[in-house]
Amino acid sequence: MDRKASIRVAPPGPKGKKIVDRDTRFLATATKAAPIAAVRGRGVLVEDADGNTYLDFTSGAGVINTGHCHPRVVEAIQKQAAELIHFAGTDYYYDVQARLAERLTEITPGKFEKRVFFTNSGTESIEAALKLARWSSGRRQYIAFIGAFHGRTMGALSLTASKPVHRDRYFPTVPGVEHIPYAYCYRCPYKLEHPGCGLWCVKILDEVYFGSYLPPGEVAAVFAEPVQGEGGYIVPPRDWMGALRDLTLKHGILLVDDEVQSGFGRTGKWFCAQHYGVEPDVVALAKGIASGFPLGAIVFRRELDWKVAGAHSNTYGGNPVGCAASLATIDVIEKERLRENAAGMGDYLHKRLLELQESHECIGDVRGIGLMQATEFVLDRRTKEPAPKLRDAIEELAWRKGLLLLGCGRSTIRYIPPLLVSRDQIDQAMGILDESVREAQKE
Repeated sequence: MDRKASIRVAPPGPKGKKIVDRDTRFLATATKAAPIAAVRGRGVLVEDADGNTYLDFTSGAGVINTGHCHPRVVEAIQKQAAELIHFAGTDYYYDVQARLAERLTEITPGKFEKRVFFTNSGTESIEAALKLARWSSGRRQYIAFIGAFHGRTMGALSLTASKPVHRDRYFPTVPGVEHIPYAYCYRCPYKLEHPGCGLWCVKILDEVYFGSYLPPGEVAAVFAEPVQGEGGYIVPPRDWMGALRDLTLKHGILLVDDEVQSGFGRTGKWFCAQHYGVEPDVVALAKGIASGFPLGAIVFRRELDWKVAGAHSNTYGGNPVGCAASLATIDVIEKERLRENAAGMGDYLHKRLLELQESHECIGDVRGIGLMQATEFVLDRRTKEPAPKLRDAIEELAWRKGLLLLGCGRSTIRYIPPLLVSRDQIDQAMGILDESVREAQKE
């Protein structure tokens, strides 16, 4: 499958339908974005069972930063799988895990001494961070943000607040979490405007919450996404995270930086917090860490480490094959200058989306950093009334024309192609998006 191959889309045929029917019969999932039965991918392209080719502007839900089946990553996986597939990483030692831990301490923000705990996914990284914060601080309360997505297991779910469906019928969640509004300037919950607001969305913690009923000495950690992902790809003002960091330092509260979706070059730097000059106490990682192999980690200040063996552990965290895939991923991002490409192509994609906004009144907002871009669709720019049905129709029309997209928030589409995406591929995608928006509005 040539990386430069043109997209071609025909109606789903019998091969794809057979796979979809089998999925419907046996797999307990309910989040299928489109009836596409994928069989292979290369670079930015994905091919289905019927031979249709699609531009993947989802990166496998923010995972395939180096592109589908990058040859260097594939080679690393094959080589490691032939030597050692598994050897309980929390009970014994092996070199590939130690080398990856060292690399992660080098590229994550913060010049202090660090430790790494390996996990299997983003939600498990958040679970580890929850336990680490409570264990090391002795405190029992947490702060998270409305619109946040930190995972679906019960601890992480207690922090998640992006969609009701994630929490419906799972109450009570883990107690001790206080949610406050995020810095969502397009829809400021306080009806203020930046910078005249003075970052009230941060100051309110000190002046209202801590001053009335939530003693700061009881708060173990604040969990924050530097760009909210599932909540709508919401980009805060550049001074927001720094102000939050200052506030947490003032009260001895840990700052947990959730880089699961924004990490590994996605925003043009290794991690999004580096745009803000912030050094978090804990960084949660997954998704782009290993180009599709299930792996996650938390990287944290050395002094926070569990000091009792077995206080936290798992079986598959730091799997040898996953570690090899991650080391290859980091090498590819570095050697092929994918962070630089993400920054340059991100600027170009943002420019093209702004041009579309000029042509379509239904695009209320365009926002993003690097190749983490989004458009929010509205029924009226003046009232900003969300348009979720229009967003969904655009997504469907786009995949039928050969462009894979994912929604987020109430009425937003995210654009997150692999970091090696080209200018021509962005132009092709924007052409499809333009057509899809026009047709969706007519319907």
